[in-house]
Amino acid sequence: MELIARLGIFVGVLGLMVAWEFYAPKRQSRYSRTQRWPANLGIVAIDTILARLLVPAGVVGVAMYAGEQGWGLFNLLNWPAWLSVIISVVVLDIAIYWQHRAFHYYPMLWRLHRMHHSDPDFDVTTGLRFHPLEILLSLAIKGLAVLILGAPVMAVIIFEVVLNACSMFNHGNVELPNRVERWVRKILITQELHRIHHSTLKHETNSNYGFSVSWWDHLFLSYTDKPQAGSDNVDIGLDNLRDESLTTKLPGLLKTPFNNPL
Repeated sequence: MELIARLGIFVGVLGLMVAWEFYAPKRQSRYSRTQRWPANLGIVAIDTILARLLVPAGVVGVAMYAGEQGWGLFNLLNWPAWLSVIISVVVLDIAIYWQHRAFHYYPMLWRLHRMHHSDPDFDVTTGLRFHPLEILLSLAIKGLAVLILGAPVMAVIIFEVVLNACSMFNHGNVELPNRVERWVRKILITQELHRIHHSTLKHETNSNYGFSVSWWDHLFLSYTDKPQAGSDNVDIGLDNLRDESLTTKLPGLLKTPFNNPL
């Protein structure tokens, strides 16, 4: 039931964002959907199959096992369930923020993550485009965090659904009305903010790490309010990865961690 609910939300948000991009795109793309989407969606399929084969129960399974064994902080504390859920979701979101920063900071991790940034365009499928090795490592990091916290199953489900939905939302090739966006960004990472993170300028790429709320970028001093080139002129992608066979084709995407230079 949990898997069906999550799949339903995923398909619903994806469909909504695709429709929004189709009827009101923010920017003209370098490549057509037929040129980019087969590779981006192909990566999603590989990620999903690999994760299900190697970690069938996923992070939710880790939470269930920790609960059964009485492992982790919240399985030792007699706190109200609702409080454990709220704190777990917040702490997991902070953990993913720092995971994201680490993937930018450490060269070996950047080799995995740069496939996400090598997308020459920016749309909802970019938010799903992560190398399978990064996905497996991220699963291990999230699993460890859930184990240490003893996070309730409900907290993990909420966190995973929100993380996935926000990633599709803030990668959309769309824009909120200015008067709405300036208020929404006080809470969420909007498309305007996350587009900065996909800039070719290193100081912009190394900012706005949040996937859901924008609070952690403010708190940990990684927030960039406006792009240097202006919203409509942000150059998306990586300067040292422009070959379309490496950025828009599935074999090229899979080989990204093993290509030089960094």
